[in-house]
Amino acid sequence: MVGHQKHRREPGRPGQGAASKGSRPKTSTAAPPAPKPAVAPRPVASPPIVPAGPERVAKVLARAGVASRREVERLIAEGKVALNGQVLDTPAVTIGAGDRLTVEGRAIAAAEPTRLFRYHKPSGLVTSHNDPKGRPTVFDALPPGLPRVISVGRLDLNSEGLLLLTNDGGLSRALELPSSGWPRRYRARAWGRIDQARLDTLQNGITVEGVHYGAIDAKIDKAKDGPTGANLWITLTLVEGKNREIRRVLEALGLTVNRLIRLAYGPFALGTLEIGAVEEIGPRVIREQLAGLVAPANMPTGDRATFKSTGGLSRRTPTAKSAAAAARAAGETPAAKVYKPGWARPKKIAPGGITKIPKARKPEALTAAKPGPRSRPPRKPRPKA
Repeated sequence: MVGHQKHRREPGRPGQGAASKGSRPKTSTAAPPAPKPAVAPRPVASPPIVPAGPERVAKVLARAGVASRREVERLIAEGKVALNGQVLDTPAVTIGAGDRLTVEGRAIAAAEPTRLFRYHKPSGLVTSHNDPKGRPTVFDALPPGLPRVISVGRLDLNSEGLLLLTNDGGLSRALELPSSGWPRRYRARAWGRIDQARLDTLQNGITVEGVHYGAIDAKIDKAKDGPTGANLWITLTLVEGKNREIRRVLEALGLTVNRLIRLAYGPFALGTLEIGAVEEIGPRVIREQLAGLVAPANMPTGDRATFKSTGGLSRRTPTAKSAAAAARAAGETPAAKVYKPGWARPKKIAPGGITKIPKARKPEALTAAKPGPRSRPPRKPRPKA
């Protein structure tokens, strides 16, 4: 506000109006046309805000929501990050409050307040911004209106369920670490035979092909036995979340995972979120659940989310009744219901609008003419004595 007040007073001083307007961002509609080329780059070249002393470039970019720290190191190696106009070749660089940082020619401004989203990832999407094989990614499928976000952890190509998205790279890194203590809950459908006693051994950890996995709590929910094996639904809770951990651990026990759904990540659950839908978590919930994980300068204010949730694909099969309701809501005429021959007769509408239900005909054998009442022959008169 101080800069705006000075800008209002400057035009009143003779000989200084043009110079002051050319050295500040566009805040007044009375700027002369000559300085416009010099003023235009200023708003996008605003330096990032560093709250407490110099910080590493990877941390600054991660907090600004550009990418995770690992991804920032890759961008620096590719020569896409510049500091004060000089391309960086190492991430071992500190950023001060007066420095200007650009990524692929785009200036990085101050970090926005932290935002967090729930996303129901469908199967068949890669959790990456760029896939070398050209496969569809999660970020290509996101709806419009979202800020630039990164994922909290990853889900495999064939895995589905809850995926947290955030614009705060520092928060993403903090939630991914096992030291956060946030449990991840999954539901796996597997093929094979196993009992609960053998699954309980996973609570002590297991080593598969030289990789040690921590404690896993696994419970059999449902089992359908067959002649060659059994279809199992197993709920697993773990803290580490290494690459393909559940699939490799269950394969080591003789099970083949053919479906894997993440149900919860810490206090955030998938719930009834439809496939492909995105829902923002409100600022109040972020302040309550992430108080020690979000920098005070990035803590959001307010109580309501600014992004409206978007619908995805329902996990339930639509019925004829729901399809007709959806057609009426869209202003269309629902399709007429088709009956099988002999199941029902259409109703007849009288001119007055009264529905008449035709009477069912009786079989001909029942409608044949019935004999009338038995007739008595006339009495003969008695002879007189």
